[in-house]
Amino acid sequence: MTSVSPSPSEFPAASPAEGAVNNFQVDLRGLVDLLSHHLYSSPRVYVRELLQNAVDAVTARHALEPGAEVRIHLSATAGRITIEDSGIGLTAAEAHSLLATIGRSSKRGGNGASAAELQGLETTRRQFLGQFGIGLLACFVVARQIRVVTRSARDPQAAPVEWLATDDGSYTVRELPHDARPEPGTTVHLEARPGSEEWTEPARVERLARDYGSLLPHPITFDDGTGSAPRPITDRPAVWDRAHPTPTARRVALAGHCAQLFGFTPLDSIDLDLPVAGVRGVAYVLPEPTSPAHRAGHRVHLKGMLLTDQADNLLPDWAFFVRAVLDTDTLRPTASRENLYDDETLAAVREALGARIRSWLAELAATEPERLAAFLSVHHLGVKSLARHDAELLGLMLPWLPFETSDGPMNLEEFTAAHAEIHFTRTVEEFRQIAPIAAAHGLGVVNAGYTYDADLLALLPSVRPDLKVTELDAGAVTDRLDPVPTAAELSLASFLSTARTRLEPQSCDVVLRAFQPVAVPALYLDDRQARQERDRTTALESADSLWSGILGSLRGSGPRARLVLNHNNPLVRRIAGLTDPTLAGTAVESLYGQALLMSQRPLRAADSALLNRAFIGLLEWATHSADTPTGKSQEDEK
Repeated sequence: MTSVSPSPSEFPAASPAEGAVNNFQVDLRGLVDLLSHHLYSSPRVYVRELLQNAVDAVTARHALEPGAEVRIHLSATAGRITIEDSGIGLTAAEAHSLLATIGRSSKRGGNGASAAELQGLETTRRQFLGQFGIGLLACFVVARQIRVVTRSARDPQAAPVEWLATDDGSYTVRELPHDARPEPGTTVHLEARPGSEEWTEPARVERLARDYGSLLPHPITFDDGTGSAPRPITDRPAVWDRAHPTPTARRVALAGHCAQLFGFTPLDSIDLDLPVAGVRGVAYVLPEPTSPAHRAGHRVHLKGMLLTDQADNLLPDWAFFVRAVLDTDTLRPTASRENLYDDETLAAVREALGARIRSWLAELAATEPERLAAFLSVHHLGVKSLARHDAELLGLMLPWLPFETSDGPMNLEEFTAAHAEIHFTRTVEEFRQIAPIAAAHGLGVVNAGYTYDADLLALLPSVRPDLKVTELDAGAVTDRLDPVPTAAELSLASFLSTARTRLEPQSCDVVLRAFQPVAVPALYLDDRQARQERDRTTALESADSLWSGILGSLRGSGPRARLVLNHNNPLVRRIAGLTDPTLAGTAVESLYGQALLMSQRPLRAADSALLNRAFIGLLEWATHSADTPTGKSQEDEK
């Protein structure tokens, strides 16, 4: 019994009769090009298709004969691949109908089946891996010729059948003698097409088979044609389902699995067990920090068959600190079977997996604070990102999260024990300038210049209502510094007046305080309101008459930046004692410039001009001769 399909060029050119029902014709070469260049990311998927067909055939055989033998054997030699299974097999009619028809699948019900038969078929079909019916034709991405020898288990009287197809779009079907295949099952032979031999090299085929099929439900073996004993491909049960004598032994086994699979030793492992959703697996915590913007690729098996190792939509975006591997029988694959279809089911599973990771964090906080501290030392950024939007986790994790404070790096539990009122800075530069002074005077300041920290500190009162959290302002710092005795400050009134006059163009006030450390001569302080007023003044200077009037009307008496001079510093005392107001003013400008540089704030054009003027002024004063104390050079004297 032989049948040859016509090539595309043999299709009749005549137009079909009006109203007639016609079937689509398929150009096999065009289909192969579509599969290899557009649907599949790599020719490597042909191994998956072979394994998938074999496993589904065995599953169908077991539905028919529960006690039937299970055998799947894959072999490879240069240019040739063979896979044999003890599955359901095909008759000649089924070979015609199923192997050469795009979109047809032996897993679908046919006409004439009873309701009970259809229900039983649907129950069995849920166990199948394949859903799209492309089947063996996908193997043409690497094969020049495909030969199938099969015998049906449904019809023991049917003769074995040979289905032989080539990549020119033709195939033949013929019956073979009964002794050609005595037992039910199927053997598929692939002959590589020129240029694709590398995909049939035994070492590569074995590697691909292990990658795709290690968790398949039926045992699979492989040999490379060298005469050595067949090697197992499957490795079940999955490592997360195996029994271990102790929790530590299980943790060690999982760490070894992660190192083999992903190439790193994890900080910890998180079980991802969702029986209702048909999901089992594990998430491995990365041992090094990673960017929250990085979307890690997770490894997903569908009913044991590897679907993808680059699933970036499996977990919530905030869970960027883990790499997951799992097996599922409920999630839908895309048409290429190389990723997950993003539907409502996946969204629900993603939310449930995220809840499992949150529960793991809660368990660590409650029972193993040492492991939690090790995790947070690496991945505090991810937890901070999550805590901003999760009130429960915020209350649980906020005491443990590390912050940079005026008392040193510590968590908020420790910091709030010493400070009932917490101030924070919005920039790292501002914090670094104020931290030494704040520490010396008992002012509790947190650096909120890092990602998420300001948001978390704003939420802190919702967790700890007894705490007061405010942004640091110049007045709060100044009030904490020791005042100078009234008599001393009155004696320096003339100097302070000169200093304030010199810094008036910079919108900066000058105050005198005594503070630690003594080595700091001056401290530049401003806050958000002072910066806004300074920006408004800058805009006013460059605006036209209309905008000048508008901006001028907005001018208020808000806080200004402050230059706090340290009366404890010997240099400041010497400058305050200068009798030459010009030299004293230049020295004050120098202190202002030095404080600005120490704060690492961006310099405005006016600030740069002041720094240059003060520097040149000090150089001129330093080069004066001893007999020109008034500031006139010897040349001027002449």
